Amino acid sequence: MGHSMSPYYGYFPPSKPKEAKGGIKAQSKRGAFGESWWAKRWIEVLSGFNLGARLTRGRSYARSGQVLTVEIGVGAISAKVQGSRSEPYAVTIRVKTLSPAEWSTVATVLSHKTGHVAALLAGQMPQALEDVFTKAKVSLFPSRYEDLITECSCPDWSNPCKHIAAVYFLVAEEFDRDPFLLLKLRGMTRTGLIEILQDVQAEDDAPHREAQHESIHAREPLPVDCSAFWGQAKKEDLALGEVAVPAVKASLVYRLGAFPFWRGQEEFLPALEALYEAASKKGLAAILEE
Repeated sequence: MGHSMSPYYGYFPPSKPKEAKGGIKAQSKRGAFGESWWAKRWIEVLSGFNLGARLTRGRSYARSGQVLTVEIGVGAISAKVQGSRSEPYAVTIRVKTLSPAEWSTVATVLSHKTGHVAALLAGQMPQALEDVFTKAKVSLFPSRYEDLITECSCPDWSNPCKHIAAVYFLVAEEFDRDPFLLLKLRGMTRTGLIEILQDVQAEDDAPHREAQHESIHAREPLPVDCSAFWGQAKKEDLALGEVAVPAVKASLVYRLGAFPFWRGQEEFLPALEALYEAASKKGLAAILEE
């Protein structure tokens, strides 16, 4: 059922939702949602649309785990939210996407900001990226609520209802984990952005390509031996070197980032950090005993 503003159906008395088992719980337990500037900016933009008290009620839904599933696609979010009825409500949020021509302009401006591109590929979104979009005469974030088309199968006709609002908050936290999700909602995947940036760079480099091609000298043939090709020297014995507990616990896990839409009672990364620390100590003890 779609939502629209109506003087007759605009108010529903507060209802107590059914307890949801295995739902997605927000990592933020109190205060503001999101740690990164772009996640906070997403909530700030939505709050600026004067969405009323349902945005606040959606925050409590997100923290109590009432949202069961969330899927983020190109320009769209779909979710299931447990409300007061036995059947979860279906939520759909469509975000206005930029046209291919607009993304091409963004890529052209962005290609001259090598620091911004490097930051994006490293999983960060420089705050100056908003200026890049502005220079391309578009907006990184939805500029008005009409850029968001929302639907929920609940009987509340207010737009947005608390179920839609709960999804907004959880998506903000996902932006912390993967900033490319914001670009995806605006119509561009990580792979797609890299491809158009490469196309722009190829056009810029075209005048120099011919001269560069003529300057390439004949290279030495590749080694036939597999070990030599991969730079692996033949060793008689495997030397372990210094064996010690890593100074940084679960460093690889932290590099990979948080688990998307975590459902556990404990926070994902701190829980794994404790496990890695215990495993390191046991591994060190086993090696020393040998």
